[in-house]
Amino acid sequence: MPDVVLDVDAVDLVREQRTLLDDVSLTVRRGEHWALIGPNGAGKSTLLSLFGAVTHPTRGTVHVLGRQLGRVDMRDLRRDIGFVNPRHPLRSDLSVEEIVLTGATGTIEPLPRWAPTDDERHRAQQLMKMLGVDVVTSAHWLTMSQGERGRTLIARVLMHDPPLLLLDEPSTGLDVAAREQLLTTLDGLRETLPDTSTVMVTHHFEELPRTTTHAALIRGGRIMASGPVDEVLTTPQVSECFDHPIRVERTNGRWAATAG
Repeated sequence: MPDVVLDVDAVDLVREQRTLLDDVSLTVRRGEHWALIGPNGAGKSTLLSLFGAVTHPTRGTVHVLGRQLGRVDMRDLRRDIGFVNPRHPLRSDLSVEEIVLTGATGTIEPLPRWAPTDDERHRAQQLMKMLGVDVVTSAHWLTMSQGERGRTLIARVLMHDPPLLLLDEPSTGLDVAAREQLLTTLDGLRETLPDTSTVMVTHHFEELPRTTTHAALIRGGRIMASGPVDEVLTTPQVSECFDHPIRVERTNGRWAATAG
């Protein structure tokens, strides 16, 4: 696994004559845990789509896991990326185990006539146990809570041990208890898999895991500040990013932001 997991250099992304990303440069190294923070419409999820080999830049270069977008088969590259999206487009009422096993094939639905190997089934059961989703007591997809869905989707993408894990607002729709359970899961996961790099999109400071190491502040498609998290998430820089006076505090490893 390369030491540099993501390398974005002077990237612009333009769609329908709208500039969504403007001269963005960012480097993520192995074992780092990044947060992308900014107001709605800042370009956070757009940048994550580049990291996930979902879209190409208009200008500039993007290297993901040592491979340059535009010079690699995007489908092959995406197999090495764990992309957790709470808006996972599953329509079937699959069980927890069935959903986790789709991570072995990289598909949304189980493949026809495909059967998991004993090793794949064992791996799925290990991940479900690690992430606290029980195959016996958990509901099926259509009746799962948002918290169960989030943990199940993380287990799913870990089926193939991705060196890069992307999380697009994983706390969406969670109540306070479910959010805290998810953050505890992420903190534990980062300790269990020390070489895995993660990038999480959020605009709520209380959703940041304690294990966050780096952050980037984004506004209007531009990165305003990036680097070690305690150097970036400061009251002056966050206030400038959100164009509003915001006081940032960190207590017992967790962040809070309040007007003022």
